[in-house]
Amino acid sequence: MTIMQNDADFAVRLAGGDLAVDAERWDLPLRFLCGFASRRNPKRPFLFVSRVLGRHLPVHPQVMRMAHRRLGAKLDSSLPGPVVVVGMAETAVCLGQGVHESWRLMSHRDDLLFIHSTRYKLRHPLLSTFEESHSHATSHLLYQPADPIDVELFADCRTLVLVDDEASTGATFVALSHACRTQMPKLERIVCVTITDWMGVRKHAEIRAEMPARTDFVSLLEGSYRFLPSDAPPPVMPDVTGNGSCKDHLLTRNFGRLGLRKSVPLPESALAIRAKVGERILVLGTGEFVYPPFQLARRLSAMGADVRVQATTRSPIMEGNDIHGVIEFEDAYEDGIPNFIYSVRPGQYDRVLVCYETPPSTVQTPLVKLLGAEPVFFSDAKV
Repeated sequence: MTIMQNDADFAVRLAGGDLAVDAERWDLPLRFLCGFASRRNPKRPFLFVSRVLGRHLPVHPQVMRMAHRRLGAKLDSSLPGPVVVVGMAETAVCLGQGVHESWRLMSHRDDLLFIHSTRYKLRHPLLSTFEESHSHATSHLLYQPADPIDVELFADCRTLVLVDDEASTGATFVALSHACRTQMPKLERIVCVTITDWMGVRKHAEIRAEMPARTDFVSLLEGSYRFLPSDAPPPVMPDVTGNGSCKDHLLTRNFGRLGLRKSVPLPESALAIRAKVGERILVLGTGEFVYPPFQLARRLSAMGADVRVQATTRSPIMEGNDIHGVIEFEDAYEDGIPNFIYSVRPGQYDRVLVCYETPPSTVQTPLVKLLGAEPVFFSDAKV
């Protein structure tokens, strides 16, 4: 239920209370950028649901690309290098790489490295861990880049760019920056990049005081929020933390966890997919694997198809407000935990492509059958 709405302010009644936001500066309208929903999480029962991210809601790939480019254009091309861009798992993996790729193409710099945090253990040198205290899955891992040259670049980093879909307290940025700082003795600058920034001026000042280097904030919208909890019983959060086993046998290619200078080319399995003009296609990423599916969606859109991008997630959200429909199924990483897709109905699209970085043995058969989908595997395919 909407309580009130105008160009800058919005208030909504959620399952656990009332959320009000005040937009103070924006490049694009509030309701173009995000909606709102209730999380099945007693630590934070509300959610800013991005309309340009391609995660919880289906988004046209051109809209996602526009958001990447707008944020990339806000990064100063003269920031001291080398620069490391870190995307936050799982929600901002695609956003982080999209910002990195857009900025790389705009700035023509070759000293930019993208890497993303992950929830999955690998038999690979670990640089640091940090906690996202309010999350449904709190622990993040950050691995050493695979290429020795990139290991040196990471260690020589002078500017750290941290990318997340939204910021409300800034605590995750503080935790991640200190985790990285231990491996970056030359660090001078930090830039926190988000689609929507709800921290407000006072919180910005507090966060700057806690950061280990000079810090700036970049977003498409800045504002503040207030949440008034109700006396409703707190939601029960499912266990979505995973079993902690090593996933090397599943994650055989580096799509960003071990550092990339530029995006990985699409494999033949994806390049072989053709689309008809006007065909309604949903391209689904799985978990932390979203940027290559986004690339595939852009390719199909260029063929004239009406394409949307979305991704499965371990984030538990209630139906209602801007979430219309919940489909639950098991994850594709052998954790045996529930995953979800939101606001998708069987028969809504002419074609659904579920994209996997994991082997064919991990295909989520109930999801594929329900949506009449085609699995597309990127892991061991030729490029």
